[in-house]
Amino acid sequence: MTQTVRPSKTSALIRFLEKPGFGQLITGVILVNAVLLGMETSPTLMARFGEMILLLDKICLAIFVIEILLKLVAYRVRFFFNGWNLFDFVIVGIALVPAAQGLSVLRALRILRVLRVISVAPRLRRVVEGFITALPGMGSVFLLMAIIFYIGSVIATKLFASTFPEWFGTLGLSAYSLFQIMTLESWSMGIVRPVMVIYPYAWVFFVPFIMVTTFAVVNLLVGLIVNSMQDAHHEEDGERTDAYRDEVLSRLEAIEQRLSEHTGAQTKK
Repeated sequence: MTQTVRPSKTSALIRFLEKPGFGQLITGVILVNAVLLGMETSPTLMARFGEMILLLDKICLAIFVIEILLKLVAYRVRFFFNGWNLFDFVIVGIALVPAAQGLSVLRALRILRVLRVISVAPRLRRVVEGFITALPGMGSVFLLMAIIFYIGSVIATKLFASTFPEWFGTLGLSAYSLFQIMTLESWSMGIVRPVMVIYPYAWVFFVPFIMVTTFAVVNLLVGLIVNSMQDAHHEEDGERTDAYRDEVLSRLEAIEQRLSEHTGAQTKK
């Protein structure tokens, strides 16, 4: 008797957890909690409403814990086979660690709870999944970038270290200066033009470096991410199409079966 009741209760709990309304409730709690965490940074608000803000924050955390416990009861071992469930589990677990003495930094990490919006919003999940899918290709691009930076750092150190030691005195300083140049942050008036006062032909080094890193390699990274997200969208569309096709086929089979039964009944008559 017990074995027949448990599955029905579990399946009912799973249906409840997978309802859109439950997901919308959790999303609302996440957004409210994000506002509360922001309010805690205001001394004025904490002086007037500190107790209420902290109480509401604890209520939000309690809701998150209850959600995790319900999912553990419903899915059991399968809970840990879902990457987003593990993500939620870690985020909530960090919030439960007592923030005392050496672990006081964990109090600031409570804001990570806002990231739970990703796990409950399908569109955000697709963005993250597309980014993760692009990571292998991005690793190759990062390796290429590292090689270019190493070569450029060695050249810049050898050429400009004696005159501009604050920017190119060591390999590390050169790499950091080249990174600033790649981001186009004050690269011309801040670094390149002062260098060109002493070395007029320094642009022969800096301009190709910018062309290769900023306009070629960085755009290659963007292209990989965009392609990966497009593939994720196409895959989702394909899954929807397959599900719709299966539903149509099942309905056609049901209609065909009814027609055959009706035809058989007419034949007997």
